[in-house]
Amino acid sequence: MTIRDLPKADLSTKPGANADLTVEALDRWNPSLSVSAENNGENSISVLDPIGGGFFYEGVTAKRVAAALRNIGEGPVTVNVNSPGGDFFEGLAIYNLLREHPGEVTVKVLGIAASAASAIAMAGDEILIARAGFFMIHNTQVCACGDRNALADVATWLEPFDAALSDIYAARTGIDAAEIAPMLDRETWIGGARAVQDGFADDLLPSDYVATEQSGDEPTDAKRATAKMDVLMAKLQIPRSERRSMIAAMKEGTPGAAPASTPSAAGTGKQDAALMAGLGGLLAKLS
Repeated sequence: MTIRDLPKADLSTKPGANADLTVEALDRWNPSLSVSAENNGENSISVLDPIGGGFFYEGVTAKRVAAALRNIGEGPVTVNVNSPGGDFFEGLAIYNLLREHPGEVTVKVLGIAASAASAIAMAGDEILIARAGFFMIHNTQVCACGDRNALADVATWLEPFDAALSDIYAARTGIDAAEIAPMLDRETWIGGARAVQDGFADDLLPSDYVATEQSGDEPTDAKRATAKMDVLMAKLQIPRSERRSMIAAMKEGTPGAAPASTPSAAGTGKQDAALMAGLGGLLAKLS
């Protein structure tokens, strides 16, 4: 099949409703995964962060992907994905860009392609997934506020997007859209082997394609905690600049803590403790 067999996604948005990122997807996301050095080609695009530009991580945006595609030209492109999802509408915009790219698009799922990232992955002419990788598909999820009439209006407005998602997954897999819809209703996680079996992917990635960042990088647990805190603070409508400052302050540790030049193991422990304490406070506010 070619990407031109896939339906184009509608991008209409609604004031007061913002696409959301699930905490479970963040729990499963391992941000230290990347492409091994020997497999990192020039004509590639990385989708290795949350989708959208509103998070502490810079995020993957349609603007960034469009710029990368312009630099690549009309040739083939490889899209490496390891993302917990994020802004659904930004994800659909990226899906449309890849769908319309004249060259062959190969999507390689290194870890997870959850929510909006799973829609992006469907734009590939060929889709490969790590044996330990996952797709996660669910109904369009947003944060909205207002009275019952406003919320009922949002629910009605979301129905066509869920139908569009069903159509996209159905076109790629050959599974009837009526069977896809209940999978979206219950939020379905699809492992590597099953993804190939069900048509969400064409084959498994070679085991040596995926690498894990080593020394010198922020530990995986701390990265996850940072991402979770940023998402939770965004739900509390804390401005991005303020979120950055708060997270940076937490990483510095408590008063009287050892300076940043101390051995990394000790510093990491203080940072993790501070991040987890801050995360606990945010969870309490949201509960």
